[in-house]
Amino acid sequence: MLLPEIKEREYRFKLALRMVLPIFALVFSLILRAYTSGDDANGSPLVIESILILAFSIYFIFYLIYEGFDTKITDSVSSVFTRDYFYKYIKKELKKSNEYTLILVSVDNLNEINSRYGIKNGDKVLLETVHWISEYLKQKQITNYPIGHIKAGDFIIGLKGTKSEYKTIVELMFLKCEELKIDDIEVKVSGAINDITLSKDIDYLIENLFELQTKTKNSKYVGNIDDEMDPSELESYVINAIKRRDLLIKTQDVFEQDLVVIKECSIKLKTQDNKILHQKSYMKVLDKLRLMMDYDLIVLEKIIGKCSDSNEESFAISISPTSVRNPHFLSSVRELFSKNKNAKNRIIFLLSESEYYPRIERYNTTLKELRDIGVCIAIDRLGSIHASFLYFRDLDIDIVRFDSYYTKDIIDNKNKSIINGFNAMAHQKDVKTWIRMIENKDVYSISKELDIDYLQGKYLAQLEKDK
Repeated sequence: MLLPEIKEREYRFKLALRMVLPIFALVFSLILRAYTSGDDANGSPLVIESILILAFSIYFIFYLIYEGFDTKITDSVSSVFTRDYFYKYIKKELKKSNEYTLILVSVDNLNEINSRYGIKNGDKVLLETVHWISEYLKQKQITNYPIGHIKAGDFIIGLKGTKSEYKTIVELMFLKCEELKIDDIEVKVSGAINDITLSKDIDYLIENLFELQTKTKNSKYVGNIDDEMDPSELESYVINAIKRRDLLIKTQDVFEQDLVVIKECSIKLKTQDNKILHQKSYMKVLDKLRLMMDYDLIVLEKIIGKCSDSNEESFAISISPTSVRNPHFLSSVRELFSKNKNAKNRIIFLLSESEYYPRIERYNTTLKELRDIGVCIAIDRLGSIHASFLYFRDLDIDIVRFDSYYTKDIIDNKNKSIINGFNAMAHQKDVKTWIRMIENKDVYSISKELDIDYLQGKYLAQLEKDK
């Protein structure tokens, strides 16, 4: 048992004991009075009754205190429902409602506020944000609705009805939040909206809200995808596709000096009824179901199978960094390469993640072992993700690929200078450079002018289906 749990039990016991003492004193005085009265005929029943009253009182008080602690309804910081109680409440609402909408509201910069202004100010921001939302919805004649604190700066609101009834109201609310300040503290708020047309499972609905929020964070409007697949159905499709090892692979040529040297692989999952699942829909499901490493190994096995004496191109595949850092993955990669000698130095792992992995020496050791096996290491999305730049700085890699944001506006002198700087840094470290999304002749000409090693895009080659 953890120390907080031990201390909580001690606190509950002491509280119960303090509540029992007055009752114990009362019963004791009754017993004492019965004995001192000298009337045994009347005294004995009174003693028995007093003891029973004491026993039941003690039991009842302990029961109420322990039960009361277990059923906490409101969050102490924001004064809204706790997550556990909110889930229970919404599950009951969903059972009896055919139309119900959930709204996610997040204070995105809560960590920054806590670090800069202190935790107490962070707590105040949460409370005042909830009050602001309440006042706004009250102005729209929306009252008496559940709101729960899910985690950190994230709140969920439940409203009866469909999302079409509330979508405009919620969009306006987020537009107004752009100027929200609490005690001169800037508060950045975002969110999303969905309803039970997606699913009636509260867990799926809330996960979907966070996914929608991620997709639309840079938009002025609340994201909402009308053709979302039922989450339980999607999970079933993903599990079955992994079991059957059923993938659709498309490749796009990557050029160096007008020669095809790399084929980047785009992977989709296939369902039993030949539906195609795109990566943006199934990648989070793989993480949730702990199937990411299985998926990566299936992809790698199929791509290694394409390496033969008859072709010389390398194959680039996106691999999850969490898989790479798993010792079981490394041993499986070693085994797969031992089965096909043609794969050595012809497989490129494209790595990208939003959070920097701090144990960088250990990470470098793992990458060295992969490179010794015959895997080339590429860092993706340089210039867009903070972690990519740190990995470019700290890891021993072979290739770096620039984020496509810069390609789209490479004609602009500012972005051209940034790419030129990245390119120079990479070449000084003996790292090859790679640019993608070349869609026209002008971008192609500038890319060649900048002496970028690998060029890719629809202007040069279209996606090709697996043969």
